[in-house]
Amino acid sequence: MQQASLSIWGWGSLGVVLFLVTFGPFAIFYFAFYVLCFVGGGFVVTLLFGKTNSEKYLEQCEHSFLPPTSTGIPKCLEEMRREGRMIKIDRRLTGANIIDEPLQQVIQFSLRDYVQYWYYTLSDDESFLLEIRQTLQNALIQFSTRSKEIDWQPYFTTRIVDDFGTHLRVFRKAQQKITEKDEQAKGSAEDLVETFFEVEVEMEKETCRDLVCTSPREEEGFLRDLCEVLLYLLLPPGDFQNKIMRYFVREILARGVLLPLINQLSDPDYINQYVIWMIRDSNCNYEAFMNIIKLSDNVGELEAVRDKAVEELQYLRSLDTAGDDINTIKNQINSLLFVKKVCDSRIQRLQSGKEIDTVKLAAHFGKLCTVPLDSILVDNVALQFFMDYMQQTGGQAHLFFWMTVEGYRVTAQQQLEVLLSRQRDGRQQTSQTKGLLRAAAVGIYEQYLSEKASPRVHIDDYLVAKLADTLNHEDPTPEIFDDIQRKVYDLMLRDERFYPSFKQNVLYVRMLAELDMLKDPSFRGSDDGDGESFNRSPTGSINLSLDDLSSVSSDDSVQLHAYISDTGVCNDHGKTYALYAITVHRRGPNSDEIWKTYRRYSDFHDFHMRITEQFENLSSILKLPGKKTFNNMDRDFLEKRKKDLNAYLQLLLTPEMMKASPALAPYVCDFLENKAYSKGKGDFARKMDTFVNPLRNSMRNVSNAVKSLPDSLAEGMTKMSDNMGKMSERLGQDIKQSFFKVPPLIQKTDSDPEHCRVSAQLDDNVDDNIPLRVMLLLMDEVFDLKERNQWLRRNIKNLLQQLIRAAYGDTINRKIVDHVDWMTSPEQVADSVKRFRDAFWPNGILAETVPCRDKAIRMRTRVAGKTKLLEIMPDELKHIIGAETTRKGILRVFEMFQHNQLNKRMVYVFLEGFLETLFPQYKFRDLFNKLHSRSKQMRKYKQRLQTGQPPSLQKR
Repeated sequence: MQQASLSIWGWGSLGVVLFLVTFGPFAIFYFAFYVLCFVGGGFVVTLLFGKTNSEKYLEQCEHSFLPPTSTGIPKCLEEMRREGRMIKIDRRLTGANIIDEPLQQVIQFSLRDYVQYWYYTLSDDESFLLEIRQTLQNALIQFSTRSKEIDWQPYFTTRIVDDFGTHLRVFRKAQQKITEKDEQAKGSAEDLVETFFEVEVEMEKETCRDLVCTSPREEEGFLRDLCEVLLYLLLPPGDFQNKIMRYFVREILARGVLLPLINQLSDPDYINQYVIWMIRDSNCNYEAFMNIIKLSDNVGELEAVRDKAVEELQYLRSLDTAGDDINTIKNQINSLLFVKKVCDSRIQRLQSGKEIDTVKLAAHFGKLCTVPLDSILVDNVALQFFMDYMQQTGGQAHLFFWMTVEGYRVTAQQQLEVLLSRQRDGRQQTSQTKGLLRAAAVGIYEQYLSEKASPRVHIDDYLVAKLADTLNHEDPTPEIFDDIQRKVYDLMLRDERFYPSFKQNVLYVRMLAELDMLKDPSFRGSDDGDGESFNRSPTGSINLSLDDLSSVSSDDSVQLHAYISDTGVCNDHGKTYALYAITVHRRGPNSDEIWKTYRRYSDFHDFHMRITEQFENLSSILKLPGKKTFNNMDRDFLEKRKKDLNAYLQLLLTPEMMKASPALAPYVCDFLENKAYSKGKGDFARKMDTFVNPLRNSMRNVSNAVKSLPDSLAEGMTKMSDNMGKMSERLGQDIKQSFFKVPPLIQKTDSDPEHCRVSAQLDDNVDDNIPLRVMLLLMDEVFDLKERNQWLRRNIKNLLQQLIRAAYGDTINRKIVDHVDWMTSPEQVADSVKRFRDAFWPNGILAETVPCRDKAIRMRTRVAGKTKLLEIMPDELKHIIGAETTRKGILRVFEMFQHNQLNKRMVYVFLEGFLETLFPQYKFRDLFNKLHSRSKQMRKYKQRLQTGQPPSLQKR
């Protein structure tokens, strides 16, 4: 065994040695590789053979035991394997190429930025994108076709105005509720929003949009539901049944188009910037800016303005200047210091909770500016307050008698002039005309002076008897009531019950506020300045009440001196004009103040025209230097004019002049106040007044008088108008329509007018044109004229009628229709689409999300927006409804736009009205009620109705 084992190992070793000698040392590796290749090849052959046999077996089993495959799947696979064929899309949408081109770009950009960026990661097939594009185009085609069939005039002239007016009414009532809840503590923005939607439920009854406006999740759900309904109406049934396609289009419209657009339109900062842009041509007025600062109740606004003033102060103080520039910089520094001081004072008052009503403060402060009775009787704004007071004291008969006699005198004069004209033409109507005059005079006597009159004007019996005797034995004349009218005027002027007591009443203070003759006494300055003197306006001097300055006429211990200290040439927006620096020195027993104010020659000219119109005796005493058309900027000429204007001022301020005309003091003091001078009428308007004033005064006097006439007297005077000549007959008809048959602006309804929509109070039967009703509705809500007496509101209506007829005549309705057609014309629609495209895709690129602007910048934008709005208000409007009412109305509208949730509500209201107009055959109103049915306020309101609790008594 051992020999055999050795033999095996020997032979084996020999074989290995011979193998290595023959094939080399790497032969062992080649051998191993050949073995592995042999084994691997056998495994692969076995696997392929088994796979082929298995497939044959499974195919036999499938055909033997399974049901046949559906023909749709192979057909779908076959379609997918085919090459994608080109799909042609008709690019026509609206039939107008100028609209279709930007619309196609909007569709292309929307698909690119909202679909393609993720779709191409899944597939390269273009057919899906083309189908979506075709679906969008079908919807736009249906929308365009439907829009062309709609008359948009009612929507733009009535529906939008009604929605805006109702929104403003809800906001005003919400503010009133917040104020009534706690007069001392100012409600937060959250309280205002919650109260707003409470009032909306009470007014709308079936709808409240609180969830949509306050919850982003609910808002997205509302837009999805709305878009799905619109797709159902606009898409062919086949496209709408395709859920995937419908959901894609719905999301694009809801979240890609509507939601960003609504968010932008409801952003208060965007609205403020848009307001400033709209009135960009109007320059900011210093007086309007300071009024906004003094009236602001937002600490953020005041701090933003103050910080900007401090920043500008630091910059100006760092400048190294000399010469003439140093005076300009000093004036700028003084102005900024004054602005900073006012802001600090206002912030301190707001934070300390000591904010009080200016009217209440002035009512208890002491002396007030004196407005003569004769000025009150000829001013619309002042007369309404005096009328309210006379009604409270039972003296309205005296006032109405005076007004009625004024109207009678004008009408009688007109009748007699017509009578003389007809007599010259050979037409005799003497007896008839005199009979009508006698009837009118007897009517006044019976209404106010007879023993049966109630209330009766108590006057000397001998005057009444004399009048009765004249009426019985003589022909009436325009001056037949003059003696009694003067007696009634003296009675109202001197009787302690009437005018003297009126000056001590809070209504008088409110009248001064409306006339813009009441300054905030709380701004009277102290001497605790910041260590720097105010060359332009000493501390507190700019905010003196008008009475403090006008006291020079009644208090000899107070003296007012003024002189022109310097003159210069200014350039403002390319216009060059001379400016005169007036140094005003007010010296009193306990104070000695100096300030500067700046006036142009045109300001002097306007002031001179004002006072000479009011005080005719001054026209022969005061002589203003004449105008010069050429070389009026020459230095020598300016010096000469400076001397002449100085002489004019010195003559005007002499004690003899002021004592001779006590009522002149308010005009002088207003002119010398350190503020922007508010001009009255231009030269053209003054020249026109020489022709228009007689007619205007006649119309005004007749309007004042006729409202208090009995029906029989009104009919008599109407008959008198019918007998006039052609021109007088037309005037009489205007008087008749404007004053005898004027319906109230707000018609009486069975429900509370404050708890219904604005449109519910419009009388469709009133023969008024479209713009008049629109303007009345807006003015009623913006300025809250329902709180004013009907006399003022009729005056407003009459004035608006005259303005509209004077501007447009009888073609106003035609112009409104033309304007609506222009707004819906292809050119304007194309322009709107282009603006939308450029806003969302500037230069064809999706706009980035605009970063939220700094709070201080947004606050300053608010101040600038309010200043602009307050500045563009015409003086004529202030003269009609009052300066204070105008300011409150404008600021109320501006404040309404400062709440994002409330702006969203208004946008959605406009959108709902648009869809209701576009699809009148569908019950969109019911649909919106269902979509808003989840509102919390609606549930609370229905619970209150079920329990029988009045909504107005519900405590939040």
